[in-house]
This record gives sequence, C-alpha cells and structure tokens, in this order.
Amino acid sequence: MPKELSDLRQKLNRKAKQSPKYRFYSLYGHLFRRDVLGTAWEHVSKKSGETPGIDGITAEDIGSDAGGVNKFLTDLQVELKEKRYRAKPVKRIYIPKGKGKMRPLGIPTLKDRVVQLAVHLILEPIFEADFLDCSYGFRPGKSAHHALDRVRSYLDKGYTSVYDADLKGYFDSIPHDKLLKCVRMRVTDRSILRLIRMWLKAPVVEYDSEGKTRVKRPDKGTPQGGVLSPLLANIYLHWFDVMFHRRDGPADIANAKLVRYADDFLVLARYQGERLIRKVEFLIEEWLDLEINREKTRIVNLSLKGEKLDFLGYSFRFAPDKFGRQKHYLKMYPSKKALKAEKRRIRAMTGKKWRWVPVGDVIAKINENLRGWSNYFNKGYHSKEFRLINHFVRSRLGKFLTNKSQRPYKVPKGLSIYKHLTDQGLMQI
Repeated sequence: MPKELSDLRQKLNRKAKQSPKYRFYSLYGHLFRRDVLGTAWEHVSKKSGETPGIDGITAEDIGSDAGGVNKFLTDLQVELKEKRYRAKPVKRIYIPKGKGKMRPLGIPTLKDRVVQLAVHLILEPIFEADFLDCSYGFRPGKSAHHALDRVRSYLDKGYTSVYDADLKGYFDSIPHDKLLKCVRMRVTDRSILRLIRMWLKAPVVEYDSEGKTRVKRPDKGTPQGGVLSPLLANIYLHWFDVMFHRRDGPADIANAKLVRYADDFLVLARYQGERLIRKVEFLIEEWLDLEINREKTRIVNLSLKGEKLDFLGYSFRFAPDKFGRQKHYLKMYPSKKALKAEKRRIRAMTGKKWRWVPVGDVIAKINENLRGWSNYFNKGYHSKEFRLINHFVRSRLGKFLTNKSQRPYKVPKGLSIYKHLTDQGLMQI
C-alpha cells in the first residue's frame, strides 16, 4: 500500500478514535485519488480467476486493451470526479453449500469491484475505530483462529452454556434503510452514501438453464460476493454487539460473552436463562429486523456428557481424563462437517473430469488444498482427523490412477502405491 494512502487511513482512524461522535462529511475527494484507485485495482486484478460480472470483462481484457490499465484507471478517475459513474447490474451465480444446497453470490463488474474497494479503503479505518473486540470476521488483524481462541478461553473459564445462533440468509436480508442509518452514524458525505445506495439497489440478473434472464430489483440485502458487502454487514451487526454490552443487555443481565465472526455468533454463559434468550432474540429479530433460523439455532450445554459445539469448522467438547482423574479437558478438533467438505473437494479433484490432467499436476493441486486445510485446522487435537484425510487422499489417488486410462497403471516394482505417491511428491499432513 502506498505511503500516502497508508497515512490517510491512519489519519481517518485516529480522528474516528479521538472523536467517537464525529461524522465524516468530506470523503468523496479521496475516492478518485490515483493511489486509492491504483491500490484497489491491484487487489481486484490479483483475483483474475474470479467469475466476471455481467459485462464479461476480466482483468486480462483490460490489460490487453489499447492504453491498458493506465487508461482504465484514468477514465474511471474522470468518471468519479465528474460524478458520471453508474453501477452496473449484479450477476447472480450459485456455488455448492453442502447437503445439495446452493449459496447465492452476487458478482459485480470489474469496474464496480474497483470502485467498491476504493470506498472500502476509505471507510474501513473509520468504522474499525468503533468495532468491538467481540467481532472477528472480515477485519484487519483478526481471523477465525482469534475467534476460536476466544471461544476456547470462555469455555475453559466455565461459560459452557452456549446459544449457537444461525441467521437465515443474513446478507440477503439486511434492511437497506436501517443499514444506511448505521453508515450515517459515522459518514454523512452524500456522494459516498449515494454510491452505497446505488450498489444496494443495483438490479440482480440471473440466468436460468435455458439462458433466459430474470431481473430482480432488491429492496433489502447486500450481495454476498460484493467487495464492500463484508464491511457493510459488519457495520450493521456492530449495533448488535453494542446493544449486547449495554445496560440491560445480555452481558449485563447474565454476564454473557459474545463471539461473532461476521453473521456467525455464539452467546456463552454459565446458564442460558429465558430472559437472556429473549433479549438476544429481541435484538436480532425485533430491533435489527433479521430472522433467526430456529431449525439450526440451538442451546448447547457442554457440561453435559456427550454434548459438543461446532463453530467455524471446529468441534468443542469436554473429555474425561484418560487416567481416571476427576477432571475434564476441553478438546478442539476439526468437525465432521469440515471433514465431509474436505473429502468432497478431494473427490472432485480425483474425479473423471481430471483424468486427462498429468498426475504431477493433480498431486500439486491436491497438495495446495491440503496445505491450506491443514494450516487452518492445525489447532487443538487434530491428529486423528489428519490421519483420516491422509488415508482418504491416497485411497482416492489410487483409484484415480487405476481409472486414468484403459491400460492398467503400473506402480514401480517393489513399491506400494502409498510409497509411490510419496515419491511423486504427495504431501502428508
């Protein structure tokens, strides 16, 4: 990040911290600075493999045009300066979610992504000054591992009665009017607010199996897939965090603890009383106008034998001392759902569609996947789950090699298939 932009972000953050009630009224002029747009382009163009928006334009297309990236940024700079920029419709696609379900994503055009990220660069340091320590998702310097460590700390301290919440379609259900009011608590620059409103109201275009289009004009929600959406989602739920910790809030009435990662959150207490539950559900459903998925929301009491809590891909449970002592230990390990998802990915990478790919390339792709998975799940007690994944990978690759061609695949004499795969470069986690 250029020093000038870094200095600007630090200045905005410092001002926001020093003046908690200050509202920023002159931000738009920063938006079309070349260092801001250039940084936004660098971040967006790195994800060149992403699905293009409704116009089909990719970063490679812009780079190969006459004038290239420089012309693209210069034209965009002029558009913004003269306030001629208009958002394009959002393309709706679906990605697998598990159990046969699909998750909707809204894909803006490349130009819209660049402008959204430019706005994000300006707004993030302002709202970061307000966000509370209980919030971990999509924030600089915070991660899912930090959230998991906080959960483990609370459970160890005896907050073992947990309200495990699930919000129904959170990104698609945020009320626009209330969200904009939350933004205006800190930002009153009309030009910035007009851009946000434009993106929220952008038509969503969806293609059916026959290639026909269906256009929807949303009256609520922020597209999951939009560059600015994670920040907007955090800005809205920040007010749940605030009310949670205020007088007569759950933290006050039951000494409850909150850990939130985007729209996934846990309320941990020593006891989940009716008053506590009513307060949490009132704040979510009545005050924020969101919907709790009652089928997936549950109360878990980890002090009871056999109970476990799943959060951010991990399972938590208390296990008895293996030497028979009167003590229980908190175990944290990859959840069954995380294992199933990883096996599904490995199955896809060793399926029929990959038979034409050289073995070395398949192993390299699997290694990349295993490296990322093991880096995330290297906390707690994971040895059993890692062994299961190692065995599954080698079993799938053995079948893959057998079915790769009509001729039987021959392992070098004197080697097992497992040793041969290791020699081919397959890693073990």
